Amino acid sequence: MPLIRISLRAGKPAAHRRAIVENIYQALRETFTVPEKDFFATVSEHGPEDFFYDPSYFDIARSDDLVIIQLTANNTRSLEQKTALYRRIVERLGTSPGLRPEDVFINLVEVAKENWSFGKGEAQYA
Repeated sequence: MPLIRISLRAGKPAAHRRAIVENIYQALRETFTVPEKDFFATVSEHGPEDFFYDPSYFDIARSDDLVIIQLTANNTRSLEQKTALYRRIVERLGTSPGLRPEDVFINLVEVAKENWSFGKGEAQYA
């Protein structure tokens, strides 16, 4: 059960934002074996006065097209799956909506299975 949170500069069209969300979800399905319909995502747009980043941290030349992706998922994936996910997200976002690899920042937050409630006040994975 990944939860997808995306932050980017305001001003991109809805189709651009939707392409980001859908391609991240497809990359999760391909590399983390996420089941169909396990799809929960938010997109937050920020004006320049509320979106900060270092344009050269780790010698990576970022632009104002930077997209910050935070994924919360169960702590059950291997290092190989994680690195495959990062690569696949960059590949898919490069194709659509056309993001440069340098502008894709990914943070994976891992949690125990019992830390989820999908509704009804129940811990469905516990």
